[in-house]
Amino acid sequence: METILIIDDEPDLVMIIKDVLENNNYNVLTAYNGFDGIELSKKKPDLIILDIMMPDIDGFNVCNAIRDNVSCPILFLSAKDSEADKIKGLAIGGDDYITKPFSLKELVMRVKAHLRREKRILAKDDKEFLQFKNLKIDLKGMTVTVNGKDLNLTKKEFEIVELLALYPGQVFSKEQIYEKIWGFDGMGYNSTITEHIKKIRSKISDIDDNNQYIATVWGVGYKWDLK
Repeated sequence: METILIIDDEPDLVMIIKDVLENNNYNVLTAYNGFDGIELSKKKPDLIILDIMMPDIDGFNVCNAIRDNVSCPILFLSAKDSEADKIKGLAIGGDDYITKPFSLKELVMRVKAHLRREKRILAKDDKEFLQFKNLKIDLKGMTVTVNGKDLNLTKKEFEIVELLALYPGQVFSKEQIYEKIWGFDGMGYNSTITEHIKKIRSKISDIDDNNQYIATVWGVGYKWDLK
């Protein structure tokens, strides 16, 4: 049975979400503040539902605190629906952003979709490593090294590199990358992908500024460069 961690300071909402998830055969852990959520994340849940607006420590800071130690999907909940907040949530390691009030049916469907996607990633065993010039990708270990040095990519940055590198030379639009990595259509995907690509390139160039691995195809998107 898959385990879902809910971190939200609204007890009534937490119990409603907990009940509907348990009715869908999920094991549910609950935390009513960010600090308890950080502790419960050490139990390695399969998915985390994380409220942004909480006292003491907000959801963005909780995500920053746990993202290096948990690889599961993180779904943000927020009463804020601004594009800037959505971009920030996705850029720091969130996998989805759901605005309050929301449909419980939609929440459950998104939870199921993200968990299915995680299973597909974990089931991928046909390749272990990809090598391009000085860059090596460990698909199972989810790490990327350049000249033997770890790039310390976030989960989303790794997934973008993995997607492009598995299909070298194929052009992906920003929208396609967003849908394949985050799994849903959404506002702000242009800015989100641009920011992630910028960070990936910066981390690579800090070690190897002689080779370009991600090429921009102007007016279309990005591709893994074979030159």
